[in-house]
Amino acid sequence: MRTAIGFGGPASGKRRDWDEQVEFLREAERLGVDILWSAEAWGMDAVSTLAYLAAVTERVKLGTGILQISARAPVMTAMTALSMAAMTGDRFILGLGVSGPQVVEGLHGVPFADPLGRLRETVDICRQAFAGERISHEGRHNVLPLPGGQGKSLRLAQPANDSIEIWLATLGPKSLRYTGEAADGWVGVCFVPSCPEVTWGQVLEGAAMAGRAPGSVACQAGGAVEFGDDLEVLIAPRRPGVAFTLGAMGSATANFYNDAYRRAGFEEECRGVQRLWLDGDRAAATAAVPDRLVTETNFLGTHEQVTDQVRAYRDAGVDVLRLQPEGPTAADRLDTLAQMIDIVRNVNAEPVGASL
Repeated sequence: MRTAIGFGGPASGKRRDWDEQVEFLREAERLGVDILWSAEAWGMDAVSTLAYLAAVTERVKLGTGILQISARAPVMTAMTALSMAAMTGDRFILGLGVSGPQVVEGLHGVPFADPLGRLRETVDICRQAFAGERISHEGRHNVLPLPGGQGKSLRLAQPANDSIEIWLATLGPKSLRYTGEAADGWVGVCFVPSCPEVTWGQVLEGAAMAGRAPGSVACQAGGAVEFGDDLEVLIAPRRPGVAFTLGAMGSATANFYNDAYRRAGFEEECRGVQRLWLDGDRAAATAAVPDRLVTETNFLGTHEQVTDQVRAYRDAGVDVLRLQPEGPTAADRLDTLAQMIDIVRNVNAEPVGASL
């Protein structure tokens, strides 16, 4: 397994701590992290930050985790990816996702309907551009060149580069199968290692239906990392975030995260948390978050407990372990990250099927 960490996200624009973040990410590269992912929500964008990191890192891969497809025209997404690949020496990964209706329609003013169709068209247009072809597309959401206008089919001036990997952040069964059909990797969310068939299994099914060879698609999943002897003390601070995800990340009728966890075996618990949250009782919603949902989606506890969890992810098919090291200071977080990287290396060195 490789390792990855992320930065950015909804709160990324609130504090002027960019220099501190950069130093942390550079140290993470020195520790051996393989991929840095930049999140994009309604804080900092996912591209300019990676462009900066391209100049101050040497080995680590740099991925957008993820670019919101509705925030950019598909050809601009392709141009950006080609530019980043050129600037990074082909260390760039194009991570794409559909986001959700609140952000897409509320922030970007673009209809959210048919998100999978929009994702397909974006990927198809990017692949054309990467291959150096003249760009021509007749889709439901994108028609290039524009009919009746003065434009013509163009080829981008940048050199072709069909080695750029496209990773997709998907959740629903159809979009997961499409990921297996068309992507180089899955940016996994809502992954539960005891029930991989509802997420990663769908990706594998899509790959098989498309006739792709085993191993054609990489699987990334992970969570927070924190060491300690008292598991309940480690679980408690994470309940509010899970409650927010289950209750507020979407509407009463469109919460893709809640749907995904329900499919993974938490049907009653997820519905209960969402109902309490929407009723305004956030304290009760937080208290109703099941321990197992927290422990299965994070790496918490003693060195032995965390090692067992890493093995569970490995055995469930994860190729890239995405880590969120916790701690009160940057030094503490780096120490946690270093311990975790050592654990992953040790698990990687174990004979196949070993569970020491």
